[in-house]
Parts: sequence; structure tokens; C-alpha cells
Amino acid sequence: MTIGINNKLIAAVMVLLSFSVLAQETAPASDATETQTSQRNAVEPIETLGDEYQNSIALLQNRFRVDYNVEEITMIFFREYGSAPVVLVRPDGSKFFQSKADNEKITWFDADTFDMITIKNPVPGPWQAVGQVLPNSRVMVVSDIELHADPLPSILFSGEILKSTAYLTNAGKPIDNAAFRNVVNLDIEFVSTNNPNFDNFGSNDQEIAKFEDNGRGMDERPGDGVFTGQFNLKLSSGEWKPVFRVRTPMYTREQVSEPIILYSNPVNIDVELDGGGEGYHKLIVDVDRDLVDISSLLIDGKVRFPNTDIQNFSLTEGGDNAREHLIVAYEEGIFRVKLTAYGTTTDGRDFILDVPEYSFLANEPEPEVIDPLIDGKDPIVDGSDTAIPDSEQAEPLDQPAPVMSETSEEMDSKTMMILLVSVNGGILLIGIVAAVIIILMRKKKTGKPVNAQKKAATERDISLDDEPKGLAKLFSVFKKKS
Repeated sequence: MTIGINNKLIAAVMVLLSFSVLAQETAPASDATETQTSQRNAVEPIETLGDEYQNSIALLQNRFRVDYNVEEITMIFFREYGSAPVVLVRPDGSKFFQSKADNEKITWFDADTFDMITIKNPVPGPWQAVGQVLPNSRVMVVSDIELHADPLPSILFSGEILKSTAYLTNAGKPIDNAAFRNVVNLDIEFVSTNNPNFDNFGSNDQEIAKFEDNGRGMDERPGDGVFTGQFNLKLSSGEWKPVFRVRTPMYTREQVSEPIILYSNPVNIDVELDGGGEGYHKLIVDVDRDLVDISSLLIDGKVRFPNTDIQNFSLTEGGDNAREHLIVAYEEGIFRVKLTAYGTTTDGRDFILDVPEYSFLANEPEPEVIDPLIDGKDPIVDGSDTAIPDSEQAEPLDQPAPVMSETSEEMDSKTMMILLVSVNGGILLIGIVAAVIIILMRKKKTGKPVNAQKKAATERDISLDDEPKGLAKLFSVFKKKS
């Protein structure tokens, strides 16, 4: 897979931190020499000035020459992290600053580590870049940038994890500059064809991979010029168009490939409740054998039990039969199974597949019911057996009741006697107290002995005003009548 970046009548030039020096101006060359120089510059619009010895002169470093027939030039200057943007000095001594860039003639993009500058109709002659450019840079003329990526497989599965590599070339030569990876972004996007015959009809665009050269993830070595992308195809199966894209701060280039078919996940999972015998469920894993070689299938998975316990397992045996695994069925609830499958497609490509989670519900087993009939006959009705086994027969009703011991009977008699004495004594005490109270009240009322001489009745004695009240009235009923 190749993506070319060609600008019409544009020499796309990247100046990668030059250490160049214009040593001295030479005498005018002959007509033949000028013709050869023009032919060379038609291919290389920028040439390095000075040799390795001359580049050590600090006053005249980072110099380069622009050919007269260049209509537009794009330059990239890599510098120290966080340093100020460079300043361009034209052949006549005038300067270009990032803060004073004219958008009609110059476009300037500055980042933490580089400046990317595009100039229309640049002045021919020697130029100079002033700034904290990196010391190991050099001039590189780029006339054609191409992205070379591994072609996509003919059989791709939804949920597949795929590694792909790519590299950039300039005029057919690989670009191995480590700092160049900060300038470009390489990615692949899947665009739905909106074919109503497939499941991805109406799906949004999906970015499936970014190519990196940073030594992380699946990238083997950082800065080696080989960009690595990890495809994570967690999207709907169907018909998709791959779009390869190269982005720079100045422009973007795309290439749309032919549509491909993304197949649905080929791993099939099923379960037989109590299929592994008493106390075990049987998990069965199979594949679509038209797309996958069953003998190459390996399974790495885990089971989450209803109580959230997790059990890991692996199925590494080969053969043409479906893979089986027994799950302990010690409780009821929802069981969840997550698998990662490793195998080979029918066309010989190895793959790693993230299988969607599978779950099933296991209910508590029903209690066993014993059929009272034996061979369709009731042994009690036909008299072949007794209704209740001898060992379980009830005790006879005329069996004497258990006899209490003498100690228990003696304790009950003493308790009864104590209760009778307590009750009778209480009643007697209450009667004595009541009698004493009545006698005292009568003495207090009369104020003289009972056998004292009676006085003749007067009018006051028969008056109703002195009728007893309260307790006196109550106790008056006990007075002895005369």
C-alpha cells in the first residue's frame, strides 16, 4: 500500500537542521557548467553549501541555496525543545520572522521542537536559518513522499487484533530521521459503504489504527523509520472502505483503497447445563470452519461465577472436535465467560481474536420426587407391602405413661403447701388490720367509754347538720345501735 505526496510545480523541500556553510564565492562558471547546474537543480531545488570542515565555522552555519526555478518551497527546521522559532535570512539580508509572517507569501507553523515553513516564489540564492537548530542535522531534498503499508488481509474478523507496519520514503529511499516522526501523523480509517445488505449500513467512520515510531505498544524500536499500527477491529461486520491518511501541519494526503469485507466473529459458544455430570456445566467452543482451521484453535479464557469469583482456564488441545470445558455448578445465577482465541485462517494467516462476552443463567435444581408406584403398581393397595415400615410404626396407645419419680412428687407437695400458707396468712393479716382501724375510729368519734352514762337527747342531737361524712359515714354503719 503506497501513498504518494506530489505537489504540482512545487518542490516540497524539508531542511532538517543544516550544518552548512558558504565558504566563498567562486568565479562565474562557463555556459556548459551553468547548464549542468540547472539540470541538477531541476531535480534538487536546494543544495547543501560547504563541506564538513566548513560547517564547523559558527558564523556561517545552517546555510542552503535555493534554485531560481522554484515556485514554492516547504522547509522544516528541527530545534531544541521549547526554544524560540528560527529566523530566516534571505540572500539580500532581509529576514523572515514567525510573528511577522505574511499569509499570502509565507505560511509558518511552529511547534515545541520544529518549524514548518512554506514560501511562495522564494528568492533564489543562499539562505540562512538562525536559531537553536540541532547540531546533527543536514539538508534533505524531498520531492516525493510515499507511505508503504502492509496490505490488508483478505479475511478480517470483527474483534480481531492485528499488527501492521509501514514506512515513508523520499524518492524511493526510506526516511530514517528520528525527529521526522514528530512532523507527520499516519493513520487508517474505515468508512462504511452504506450497503443495506450488510450489518454496518449507516455506521459512522471508524479510526482503527495509528502508526507510531516511538517504541511503544507493538512498535519494536523507536526512531528506526518503521511505523507500527495496531488494528483493533471492534466494529460491526460488513463492507468497509480503508482510507490511508498522511497528515502534516500544512497539508493532508489520503488514499482510498478498494472495499473489503469484515466478517463477523467466527467463534461460537454454547453451554449444556449439568452437561458435565452432577455439579458441572459443559462449555462448548466451536468456529466457522469455512474461515478458520479448527485444528489450530487455542483458547485462553476466564469464568466469572454468580458470586463474582473468577476462574482462569486454557484449552490447548488440538484436533477437529469442538473444545469443551467443565464449569463447577455449585450455585445458581448468571455465569459470564470471556475468551481470547488464537488460530489460523483457511488461507494460512495467524490471528488473535477478542471474543465477545458470553453469559448464561443456571437455576437451582428442583428437589427429586420419588414415585410411590413400583412398575406402575401400588404395593400398599395390592397387599405386597405394608403401608409403613415396621421401624417407623407408631407406638401402641395402651402403653403406660411414664412414671414420675418420688423426688419429683415430693417437690410438688412442698410447693403446694407453701402457696396455701402464704395465701391464708395474707387474708388473715388483712382482716386484723381492718378490725384495728374500725375500733380506733369509733373511740375517736365518741370521745368516751362505751359503757358511759347516756345523756338525754336534745334538739341538737337529732339535727341533721352533724351527719357524718367521708370515712366517718362509712364506718358509722358499724356503730352499735342503742
